[in-house]
Amino acid sequence: MAFDGITIANLTKDFSDLLVGGRIYKIAQTESDELFITVKLSFEAADQFGIKQTRLVLSADATLPLVYLTDENKASPMTAPNFCMLLRKHIQNGRIISVTQPGGLERVIRFEVEHLDEMGDLRHKTLIIEIMGKYSNIIFTDENDLIIDSIKHIPASVSSVREVLPGRTYFIPSQDKANPLETTADEFSSLVLSKGMPIFKAIYSSYTGISPIIAQEICFRAGIDADKSAIALDTKESSSIYRHFGDIVECIKSGTYSPAIYYDGDAPKEYSSIPLTLYGFGKELSDSESNWHIKECSSISELIEQYYAEKNTFTRIRQKSVDLRKIVQTALERNVRKYDLQSKQMTDSEKKDKYRVYGELLNTYGYSAKEGDKSITVNDYNTGKDITIPLDPTLTPNQNAKKYFDKYTKLKRTQEALEEQMKEVSEAIEQLESIATSLDIAQKESDLSQIRQELAESGYIKSHVSGKKGRGDKVKSAPFHYLSSDGFDIYVGKNNIQNDELTFKTANGGDWWFHAKKIPGSHVVLLTGGKEVPDRAFEEAAALAGFYSKGKNQEKVEIDYLQRKDVKKPNGAKPGFVVYYTNYSMAIAPDISSLKLISD
Repeated sequence: MAFDGITIANLTKDFSDLLVGGRIYKIAQTESDELFITVKLSFEAADQFGIKQTRLVLSADATLPLVYLTDENKASPMTAPNFCMLLRKHIQNGRIISVTQPGGLERVIRFEVEHLDEMGDLRHKTLIIEIMGKYSNIIFTDENDLIIDSIKHIPASVSSVREVLPGRTYFIPSQDKANPLETTADEFSSLVLSKGMPIFKAIYSSYTGISPIIAQEICFRAGIDADKSAIALDTKESSSIYRHFGDIVECIKSGTYSPAIYYDGDAPKEYSSIPLTLYGFGKELSDSESNWHIKECSSISELIEQYYAEKNTFTRIRQKSVDLRKIVQTALERNVRKYDLQSKQMTDSEKKDKYRVYGELLNTYGYSAKEGDKSITVNDYNTGKDITIPLDPTLTPNQNAKKYFDKYTKLKRTQEALEEQMKEVSEAIEQLESIATSLDIAQKESDLSQIRQELAESGYIKSHVSGKKGRGDKVKSAPFHYLSSDGFDIYVGKNNIQNDELTFKTANGGDWWFHAKKIPGSHVVLLTGGKEVPDRAFEEAAALAGFYSKGKNQEKVEIDYLQRKDVKKPNGAKPGFVVYYTNYSMAIAPDISSLKLISD
């Protein structure tokens, strides 16, 4: 999701409501391109919002520029950089008198600060943050918009469009786009509807601050294919697209925002200050959309802080699990190939009974064979039908019989060995597939630690943990803890080690156990607390079992469930492997959006 002009408008409104009248208490430059500014709120704002101070984060990082409010703090260097010292000299203890977004929906926020200079005279300075990808910057100007300094210096050799250096006049580079807050139907028709490109692209390329996802949302609300050419729209479609464009503009003008994060499964995929109905905001999701869920936030700052923290965690865990995924995938492919080869050998070994029959019939009828015969046709007394038996002409009938009995014995031994080997390989495949699912579920480094532990104990990787330490010293990961709509505790194992602990240590015999039928997935236990469990709680626990399984993207997943006392673990079985012989089943959509996550 782009940090678009609408997000900036939402931030500007929140900053204006909260920070105007507040005093800058501390300024810290925590990174080369990041500031943490502590603001003590005005009495009115403190009374209205119930807090006395907050921290404003301004980051001009080229890969992830951000601006938001937070309660968190961050360590800063012992010696403050020059830009930080300059800001402290001029605006520390200054009062914020306005927070504005220039040019309609430009990705720029201006903080105007009133302060006293060395002579005690009242002065005004402006701190500007530009959120423009790799061109992002934090710029400090005087009353006449002359640049005093900036966190990044941009000389003419770097940019021919605009220099950002002390003494230069500050201005926003022109984008040749219109202001959406001031547009008219005629201008919209001229700028958008006359272009021979997809309608959503025509919208975001014509107006400042409109991101591709917002342009797609406008098309979705209008019921028009976003890829349809703008110039090909008929009168009714043109009217509809402009009307819904106007609805978005009206939300911005009135300051009516609904910040929310949109998740695809566990992964945060999008966020917006404007409701994204194309991702299900304000509607009942269909089975095919049930993997998406929405989390509304109380403020855009809360959204930004949470979204990027979760996104960063999700990405970091994915990166850290790459080596484990490769190990699991390689071992899985090797075992699948081995199983396929063993299956072929098993098919060949099934011919053993034919050779036994040949031997028995030769012992019975071999006397009728003549020397040098290459085959003999006899009546099979087992079936009553004639059968032709190939012979080695260099051997006697008894020797041919012995040859067939030897083949039978060898294939019988092979089959017995293969049955045991195939059982072991099948269990290894099942374990590796469940570990692959656990890697998809993992959200923390401690979750990966337990998976690494299982791989080491199973011989897939070398263990780097001292033998003196027990399992409890190795990891501190906990299962997911959900609360059902009726107040029942439901726990979900993140990996096979947790699955065993949940099933055989946490759950009592009378509690209920859930698992996706015949596919890898988590053990889910519903703790009854001795109470009668309503149908809704069963369905919610089943939905969790479906969601945390390989079938999470299916419309419906078949779930087995039974009381914990009927779940058994065979001696010597691999982690997470259990057996049961009587159970109930239900098919359910893996939708867990209504469930409350207590801890992860």
